[in-house]
Amino acid sequence: MNVSYDFSDKVAVVTGAASGIGRGIATALARSGARVALLDINLEQAEEAAKEKYERLEKLGSLYAE
Repeated sequence: MNVSYDFSDKVAVVTGAASGIGRGIATALARSGARVALLDINLEQAEEAAKEKYERLEKLGSLYAE
């Protein structure tokens, strides 16, 4: 089953976005057109995830949360 959504002009905030399910959700949202803020307690991994996504999708930023 291939389902697609259009999140153009939408903003998503994903917690735990540096790895695992959160990272996968952030990727899927970005591919669907959303601007995505990545939040995670691991700053290095969050920045790495944001950079990787930004290079591919040019729509992501990262935020650090404690």
